[in-house]
Amino acid sequence: MPDLDVVATAPDSDLDPFSEESLADPVPWQTALREQAPVVRLTRYGAYVLTRHADVKAALRNWAEFESGAGTGLQNYRTEPPWRPRSLLLETDPPEHTHYRGAVNPLLLPKALAGLRPRLDAAAHGLLDRLLPLRDVDAVADLAEPYVVEVFGDAVGLPAEGREHLLPYGHGIFNSFGPLNDLFRRTQAAAAPATEWVLAKCRREELSDDGLGAAVWALTDDGTVTEQEAPVLVRSLLGAGLDSTVTGIAAAVQCLAANPAEWELLRADPGLARHAFEEVLRYESPVQNIFRTTTQDVVVSGTGIPAGQKVMLLLAAANADPRQYDDPLAFRVQRRGHGQLDLGLGIHQCIGMHLARMEGEAVLRSLAERVGELRLRGAGRRKLNNSLRGWASVPVTLDPA
Repeated sequence: MPDLDVVATAPDSDLDPFSEESLADPVPWQTALREQAPVVRLTRYGAYVLTRHADVKAALRNWAEFESGAGTGLQNYRTEPPWRPRSLLLETDPPEHTHYRGAVNPLLLPKALAGLRPRLDAAAHGLLDRLLPLRDVDAVADLAEPYVVEVFGDAVGLPAEGREHLLPYGHGIFNSFGPLNDLFRRTQAAAAPATEWVLAKCRREELSDDGLGAAVWALTDDGTVTEQEAPVLVRSLLGAGLDSTVTGIAAAVQCLAANPAEWELLRADPGLARHAFEEVLRYESPVQNIFRTTTQDVVVSGTGIPAGQKVMLLLAAANADPRQYDDPLAFRVQRRGHGQLDLGLGIHQCIGMHLARMEGEAVLRSLAERVGELRLRGAGRRKLNNSLRGWASVPVTLDPA
């Protein structure tokens, strides 16, 4: 165990990264924190923050010293009881995590999801069939939200009626990873009916026989998981695979419309859709941050962090680190191979990442094939969230190719 008396002490900052002002304009303060020091202590919350790509990457992989079991938000489950039941996938560590992840992971690997690709492509084309005659649409309300609610709801096997509850539910989940502030309280009040609906629809009898939810419940048949654990695991899938994907697809449309030269590159080669979506995840970082808790005294880039401390891994700052990326504040659909961190790394890498990438690729490829000019109709409006950077509205014009 390192001797923290002989290493650097993290400088303090009174910044509130969860104020509405900070959430509305995060790039300046994220840049300042990253250049201030490799580790900074946020005095308002008694938490530490890592901002540099190499350090965040190492911490994501080091579950033994940076645990998830004490909560992946600001709240420390070691010192206070969680305000909601913890996620069996996101908020556990080995050996418990190994069991649950090992049970569910095969259901969400590319080979297992390959059969969904035609349905994802068909849904994207069907949506554009409805939107192209309108021309003036909203990339959030008209495109990203209905697309993900349809295809993800179908993939899980949720009933069609009531799926509108999925959006406030997902938004509330990600808001809960920050402090219990006014933004959290407003979101939770709005999400209460949605949470009730989601909990009810995670039961076996509510799910279709051919979806991911039924596949999770099938694990109870041989005792791999219990009947009490199965609905919690289904709920974990809904939390992981919904709001962040909506945010990513809406951001992709905004980025492409705001960068006409990049849009033309994608139009010329729709095969770039996968790389373009990956660049959106880096450039926009829909999931801005996630927390870990130190299990012992640790040293990060020569700076000590005591045991039992909350550590914010600032994914957005790491994804814009000039130590890792050439011209990181530029959006480039042809950028490849630089390891964006928005989907995590290591044993806790986003379990729904393959499906999210398939959805993003399907939408961008369909847009590239069928839309000529893609134009913004105004600046758009941000949707504030303690953990996500998203859009409430992105008005665009779609001119058919």
